[in-house]
Amino acid sequence: MHDLTRCVLHPAVSHVGFASLAVPTYRASTIRYEDAQSFAERWDRGFDGYTYGLHGTPTTRTLEGQISELHGGIRTILVPSGQAAITFTMLPFLRPGDRVLIPDHVYGPVRQFCCDYLAPRGIGHTVYDPMIGSRISDVITGGTKLVWIESPGTGTMEVQDVPAIIRAAKAKGALVGCDNTWATPLLFKPLAHGADFAVEALSKYVGGHSDLLLGSITVSDIELHRQIKLVVHHTGVAVSPDEVSLALRGIETMGVRVAHAGRVSVAFAERMQQFAVVERVLHPALPSCPGHEFWKRDFSGSAGLFSVVLKPEVAAQLGPAMKALKLFAIGASWGGTRSLIAPMAVKAHRTAVPWPHDGTILRISIGLEDPDDLWNELESLLRTLESGLTS
Repeated sequence: MHDLTRCVLHPAVSHVGFASLAVPTYRASTIRYEDAQSFAERWDRGFDGYTYGLHGTPTTRTLEGQISELHGGIRTILVPSGQAAITFTMLPFLRPGDRVLIPDHVYGPVRQFCCDYLAPRGIGHTVYDPMIGSRISDVITGGTKLVWIESPGTGTMEVQDVPAIIRAAKAKGALVGCDNTWATPLLFKPLAHGADFAVEALSKYVGGHSDLLLGSITVSDIELHRQIKLVVHHTGVAVSPDEVSLALRGIETMGVRVAHAGRVSVAFAERMQQFAVVERVLHPALPSCPGHEFWKRDFSGSAGLFSVVLKPEVAAQLGPAMKALKLFAIGASWGGTRSLIAPMAVKAHRTAVPWPHDGTILRISIGLEDPDDLWNELESLLRTLESGLTS
C-alpha cells in the first residue's frame, strides 16, 4: 500500500475497554455500504435507516430519540431552527383551499409565513383570540386542517386553555400543533393532552448556551412522521451533527437550568409589581397573568421567560436607561446562560383582540448569573425610569 492510500484509509483501532459518557459526533455525507446489493436496496431502509448523511447519523438519531422520550412521542424530526419546525409542521398538511388557525400572540415570523407564503398559494389563515378556549369551535370551518397553539405566548405571556382547544379541534377533525418552547417537555407535554405535534426551538433551553440553531417536531403518530419526513427530504433540509452534539450536551443540564431560571423569574416578577413605573407584570405564575389558572392546572412549574409592561410615559427614557445595563444583554431568544432583555411593541400587530396596553413590553429571560447581581441591575433600571416618571 502506497503512502497516498495510507493518507486516505484510516486504520482500524480497538474499542475494547473504551466507554465514554459523551455521545460521539458522527459527521457524514456519504454512508458506506457493505456491498452492491445493500446499496441497491438502500431506500428499503426507511426513514429510520441510514442512507445518506443528509438524512441523519447516529448523533441526530440520539437527540431525536431523547426528545421523543421526553415528550412521550412516537418520533422526532430535527430541522435547522424553531421557525423551520413550525413551517415543516404546516407544509405537509395544508393544500390550496385549506385554512390554519393561529393565535393572536403567535411568534411573529409564523404570522408572516401565513401572510407571505401560504396566502399567495391559496392557503388561508385565521387569527384567533388566544384566550378563546373551547369557543374556538365556532372559528373552525370545514376547510380548517390545522389549529396552532403557542402557550404561553412568548411576548405577551397569555396561557391558553390547551386541553379545551384540542378537544374542540379534534371534534371538528382538525390537527393540532403546539409551540412548546417556553415550557420544554419538563414543564408541559402537549402530546399527553392530545396534540398531534409538539414543536420546540432547541436553540433555547435544550441548547442552553446561545450558540446553536435547531428545531424539533415530535409527533404522536407514525404516519404524521412519514409525511413530514417526505417534505423534509424533498426540500433537502438537514441539520449539522455538530449543532446536534451541542444540543446533546446542553440537554443534560436543562433540568437544573430551567428549574433555577424559573425560581428566579417568579421571585423577580413578584418584586417588580411594586414599582410605580410598571403597569403590569406578565408571568404565568402570577394570578394577574391571563390564563394563570390554566398554567396552574396544566404546567408543572415555571420557565425563566416573562414580560413587564411599562407605563407609556417612560417610553422616551427607556433607551437611554438601558444603555447602563451590563449584565442583561439586549437581544432576542432566551434559555441561555446569559440573561437577556428586549423591548417589544405588540399593539400594532394584534388583529383578533386589541392589546389593552400602550406602554413598551420588556421581555426578560433569566440566565445563570447570581440572582442578587441581576436584581440590583433590574432595580436600578426601574428606579431610573421612575425618576423620569416623577420629574
